[in-house]
Amino acid sequence: MSKKDLKDMSPKEEAFDEISEEEFDDLELLERLESLREDMEELGISTLAELILRIEEMHKRLDAR
Repeated sequence: MSKKDLKDMSPKEEAFDEISEEEFDDLELLERLESLREDMEELGISTLAELILRIEEMHKRLDAR
């Protein structure tokens, strides 16, 4: 990256540029997991077993139509 490119970057862009690919992947996974947790909380689901059961119930309900 040229000096001009670095000069034109905002502080946020500079910080982002310094994040390694592994760190970015970790941050992306963290975001996905947090979103999953929020969705489960909204649905009243607290375990993976409950999630699987709800999915099975929805399949049965839709197949019965």
